[in-house]
Amino acid sequence: MTSLQTARRVNELKVGEIMIPLAHYPMVRTTTTLRDAIQVMRESQLEVEERKSLPRVLLVLDDKDRLIGLVRRRDIMRGLEPKFLVTEPLEYRKKLFDVATDPNLTELSHEQLARGVREQAERKVAKVMRPVVAIIDYEDHLIKAVYEMVTHGLSLLPVMQNGKPVGVLRSVEVFHELVTLLD
Repeated sequence: MTSLQTARRVNELKVGEIMIPLAHYPMVRTTTTLRDAIQVMRESQLEVEERKSLPRVLLVLDDKDRLIGLVRRRDIMRGLEPKFLVTEPLEYRKKLFDVATDPNLTELSHEQLARGVREQAERKVAKVMRPVVAIIDYEDHLIKAVYEMVTHGLSLLPVMQNGKPVGVLRSVEVFHELVTLLD
């Protein structure tokens, strides 16, 4: 592809051309447990232009099939933090993991932590998900996607068409197109 063809492609590129269709992207319900959400992430594999990857974000639907949120890996990890740690101030929690601070630390056992994580794994995704803060339209230009992702600090945007979700746009696909433009 010549540089003129590449520039023309990027200039005319619409979000809908590089999105992942909704039917190919993993989703969970607000009532899904964190344990089950982890399983969905582990079993899902995305293939885009012969590149395979695991999802870093799951879409969250309500009981009426409306897209209402996103849950990232780190949201799930935050949700798994044992209750006895969450109730303590951040400075206290940091000290628990800083062995140099107290080498005689005995109150924090591995079994206690594991039990706390297992208990928290039964929490619902709704407790840790993030609401949808930005969307993009199927017909929008690639640069608008860049703007929305950078402005809101997102790596994934729901793609809408006629007011309904039809797919997702990940930063990896946007980045790929930007690289193509610069090559």
